[in-house]
Amino acid sequence: MDAWLRRCPPLVELRGNQPAHGIIGGDSARIWRAFARNVCFPIMALYSSTSPRPNPARRVQRSHLVPFLVMGAIGACALAAVAYLLWPTWGLEKAEDPSRLPISIGSTLFNVPTKAIRVKVQKRTGPQERVDLNLLYPSLEPPEAQRHVSAETVEENLPTIDRIFVSIAAHHDALSPDDRVRTIYPRYFDPNSGSLTDGLSTRPFRDNTPYANEDLVYAASPQIIARCTRDAKTPGMCIAERRIEGADVTFRFPRDWLSKWRDVANAMDQIVSRMRNPRG
Repeated sequence: MDAWLRRCPPLVELRGNQPAHGIIGGDSARIWRAFARNVCFPIMALYSSTSPRPNPARRVQRSHLVPFLVMGAIGACALAAVAYLLWPTWGLEKAEDPSRLPISIGSTLFNVPTKAIRVKVQKRTGPQERVDLNLLYPSLEPPEAQRHVSAETVEENLPTIDRIFVSIAAHHDALSPDDRVRTIYPRYFDPNSGSLTDGLSTRPFRDNTPYANEDLVYAASPQIIARCTRDAKTPGMCIAERRIEGADVTFRFPRDWLSKWRDVANAMDQIVSRMRNPRG
């Protein structure tokens, strides 16, 4: 295209008097002027309009785009840093229960070990009507979760009773354990039997009474008062009760532990002392 346009006569030359050529001199000048006006000049104008030229507006837009790209990169880096720092806290982890729970029973505050609570709905703070616990003996620590035993293997895996069961309940002004020992139990004693072994007294109850097949065992130092069933098809169990302000604390343990009754009495004292201590 450039080579072809160079063949067109310059505009300056066409404006002046051109030398005559051809048969008629005047016709030659007119023909060149007409050719240039109708062919060369429109093509040259079209070519010059389509030729690439730098646009000042585009240069301005590109200069404004660079700061936005830089700020976007800085913002992305900042978001990535924040996400990295906060990522460990987004994991779902089960919160562990506190070691002890403050529970009010009968308007009396007890600080009970959480893992020793036997009933799941009782694992909460605040006032409650009753709480049931079990503690290993002689360590007095909460027991681990029991292994699953099926009906086929229950006889092969009979567990040994190695724990003290503790219940704390509001008494609502019922007769206290000490009053029952002084006023109720003596009415049903068998007057013809009784024994004293290693400082521990045993008084059996008469048959055909509310406490048939049971014995009352007691000692003064250390103090222990318990009502125990006699061994039969199932091992005998003992129940010892203590009143602490607005609540009654009941202990249950195997009767054969009475062979070391002093240790059992001290263990019950220690359990009460820990639950009444604000720090456990």
